[in-house]
Amino acid sequence: MSDLRADPCPDARLDALVAAVAAGADVAEVDALLAAYPGDARLHFLRGSLLAGGRRYPEARAAVSRAVALAPGFDIARFQLGFLEFTSGEPELARRTWRPLQDLEEAHPLSLFARGLLRLVDEDVTGAIALLRRGMAANTVNPPLNQDMATLLAGLEPAAAAAEPVSETELLLRQFGGTVRH
Repeated sequence: MSDLRADPCPDARLDALVAAVAAGADVAEVDALLAAYPGDARLHFLRGSLLAGGRRYPEARAAVSRAVALAPGFDIARFQLGFLEFTSGEPELARRTWRPLQDLEEAHPLSLFARGLLRLVDEDVTGAIALLRRGMAANTVNPPLNQDMATLLAGLEPAAAAAEPVSETELLLRQFGGTVRH
């Protein structure tokens, strides 16, 4: 007899949960499925996404980190974990998390986004903007991610136009409500 806890969540149940989340379900509903399928990286990622949306960043990082630990090739989870690290003021940790994304095609949106954000660490705002724009153009499957990058670009572009020397931390502070540390 197989251990149900080792099995992934059936796609139909996951799809129903995603629909419920879109309609306003909360973390408790994800937790209920996680109790039955604790090894499903997709559920951990969904939980982390909900927690991040609720500004519960330390918990979100833990959940998304678990998703990446369970499925190292789960590229969107890896990107989001790095993004949480980056916006928490830990760009070198994000750089390590994003390193495997560099193995994707050069024009892959997640690779472009990660490389663009890391350009901010090097204070290359113009290069960051170019890579983030390329990533948005290449990203045809995840519109919410493009919205996040557009929000970030809205803060970067005025600084680049003014040739204003601004650190990546200050830019992120402006963009994400005044606080970077989660």
